[in-house]
Parts: sequence; C-alpha cells; structure tokens
Amino acid sequence: MNLEMLEKMGTGKGFIAALDQSGGSTPKALRLYGIEESEYSGDEAMFDLIHQMRTRIITSPSFNGDRILGAILFEMTMDRQIEGLGSAEFLWTRKQVVPFLKVDKGLADEFDGAQMMKPMPGLDELLDRAKRHGVFGTKMRSVIKLANPVGVGAVVDQQFEIARQIVAAGLMPIIEPEVDIHSPEKQEAEDLLKAALIAGLDTLDDGQQVMFKLTLPSTADFYEDLVNDPRVLRVVALSGGYSRKEADSLLRANHGVIASFSRALTEGLSAQQTEAEFDATLDATIQSVYEASLT
Repeated sequence: MNLEMLEKMGTGKGFIAALDQSGGSTPKALRLYGIEESEYSGDEAMFDLIHQMRTRIITSPSFNGDRILGAILFEMTMDRQIEGLGSAEFLWTRKQVVPFLKVDKGLADEFDGAQMMKPMPGLDELLDRAKRHGVFGTKMRSVIKLANPVGVGAVVDQQFEIARQIVAAGLMPIIEPEVDIHSPEKQEAEDLLKAALIAGLDTLDDGQQVMFKLTLPSTADFYEDLVNDPRVLRVVALSGGYSRKEADSLLRANHGVIASFSRALTEGLSAQQTEAEFDATLDATIQSVYEASLT
C-alpha cells in the first residue's frame, strides 16, 4: 500500500469526490449536465460523454489535492486515459488526489428491508488490475431501506466479508451501507447499523483498517465512535439525494466526518458552460464542500 496515500487519506484536510456513476445512473448524470438522451445513441457513446465530463472535472484547475483528498472512479474510467495517462495515475501524479475504484456490480432486489450487493465474480482479477493502475482503495455500496435487523445484519456481513478480501489484496476498502434518506425508519435503521458496524470491526485482524461511507445521520455526531476507532481510517458521508446546501449543513454537524459527494459535487455544472464558467462553478462547489468537511 502506498504510504503517502495512506497518510494523506488518514490525516489530510479535504473530501473525496465521487465520480463513479455507472451504467444505470449515467443517463441521469448526463441529463443533469445538460446532455439529453436524444443527443447520443448506445452505451459506447454514453460512456464517451461521461468520460469527457469526468475528464473536464478532473483536469479543471479547481480540482486538485489541496482540497480534494481522493476520487472514486468507475471501472471504465480507470481503464481509460486522461491526457495520455491512466485516469488513476493522472489523479495521483498530476493532481495529488488519491484514486479509489467502485468495485460492486450494483444492487440485488430488496429483501428484509435492504438491498445487498449483487455477486462479484472476477473481483480478485479486478483488484489486481486496480493495483497495477495505482489505485489505493475500493468502494462498494449496499442500501438499507428499513430498520430490519435481519436485513441490516446481512448487508453489513456481506460488506465486511468482501472488505476482508480487499484488505488481503493490499487495498483500502470503503464500506458503504447507505441508509435511504427517505426511510420512515431512518433513525432506527442507523441505530441498528452502527451496532452492526462496530461488531464488524471486531472481525478484522490486528492492524487492519477500513473506511466507512455513510448516509448523513439524523443525530449530529452519531458516528463519533467510528470516527475515533483506530480500525477506521476515515468516515466519509454520502449526500444521498440531499441538495449540496442541505448536505453541507448536515455535514458540519458531524465532526471528523468528511464529504464524499457525487450528485451534490456536480450540481450546477453544464456541458454548455464556457471553461471559465465551468471552473468558477466547480471551484465554488469544491470550496463549500471542503469547508463543510473541516469541522
């Protein structure tokens, strides 16, 4: 594991940019960026456009390691290039931003009030490829809809089982059991989740660490125990459908937690903007998320 990346991710000031929309969410991301589905045909054209959008973000003067600690990439982004370098290599060598890779294959159908991850055949090969590209860590997402202890337990057990595989491969896993912000049992689900995550940490071997990416909680500083646990490198927050303003406000109330926003990060960016307009919008967004991550 790259010790310089480990130090930056563990102690640096800033946040993680989530640039990992995959096939299912890409049309929506492009639409918000000002490109309608009628303007392209087929997956190849769609992924070309989303790579152009991500490249525009990553190569912007506003996007660098001064305020951004890391960036989460989709597999196809990792396999593509930015200005002649692999995307992950470009992030670290040119921007001093630590690269992560989304490794899950999407969500299974809801069961017991939760959506576990689909099977991940070929994960070992993907982890090997990620290491060759200079990737530091991984991210994988499940979703919790209700305060069902069976569903919450199944999600956390699966996350830790795969996290141990990722740690064994020499990478840093980001465990992401998202709690749906619209859940009628959000606080109760978060109570169950925290207890399950603490129990999951007890399954790690001495010296092993993970990261958590969690929904902004209903109670301020709710995950303080996790923030202070030496087995947790960092706790980061997802925006989960909140607007950037709402997400920033909630984040400030959670000390030691930093942002890992996706939609809230790209809010206001448009394919139609000039480079100056695009950079100014992105700069203002990065600054607001950065400041919210400092508490």
